[in-house]
Amino acid sequence: MRNDCFIPDWPAPAHVRALQTTRRGGVSLAPYSSLNLGQHVGDAPLAVARNRHSLNTLLPSEPVWLEQVHGTAVADADWASCRTVADACIARRGSSVCVVMTADCLPVLLCDKAGSVVGAVHAGWKGLAAGVIEAAVSAMGVPPSTMLAWLGPAISQAAFEVGAEVRAEFVAADPEATAAFTPVPAQGSGEGSKYLADLYALARLRLRALGITEIYGGDRCTYSEPEQFFSYRRDGITGRQGTFIWLE
Repeated sequence: MRNDCFIPDWPAPAHVRALQTTRRGGVSLAPYSSLNLGQHVGDAPLAVARNRHSLNTLLPSEPVWLEQVHGTAVADADWASCRTVADACIARRGSSVCVVMTADCLPVLLCDKAGSVVGAVHAGWKGLAAGVIEAAVSAMGVPPSTMLAWLGPAISQAAFEVGAEVRAEFVAADPEATAAFTPVPAQGSGEGSKYLADLYALARLRLRALGITEIYGGDRCTYSEPEQFFSYRRDGITGRQGTFIWLE
């Protein structure tokens, strides 16, 4: 059994295939050890290339690797080339592979129950607030009520401290988001308010507001599982894991 990846647990159609990598099983050296898939983090390019190549037996074609910028642009894997600037990717053709890379941000996989279209979304708090999930769902062009979502490994609320301005941005868009933020007790005078933010809860709110009610995953923490996942908040200089989806 491979220890470098696992298959998302969700009731997607049989011809919808998905894969989540861990940090294990690659060739990169510390602090990127070992299955780093990110070319932009300072790792040796040859090591990243070898890590990506090691996944070839599991994928039907070369994935469309995005240049992620915490925005809302959506790439079409049926036509896009690698290094497209986008934070989400969709595909309708068989063997077109979508992928997003993360190291605390939330990866979201999407498909419809008919298995006619799939999508992968890179959803950190900035992308969530800006509407990257909404942009991806719109680009997929199917009724949200027919869609499924899977929430991949991300930083948990217990480890994700943000400022009051982050909370204010989400609550202004949806008052129900208040429940996704827990105040951090002040330590010393003159400090601004801090909150622990629940990315999983914020994503579920956005998905349900769109009409997507079948939501799975959301039970891993990149920060607290150092043997399994890269975490930028925990380590600073680190690698990236990948979340893949495609149609057979």
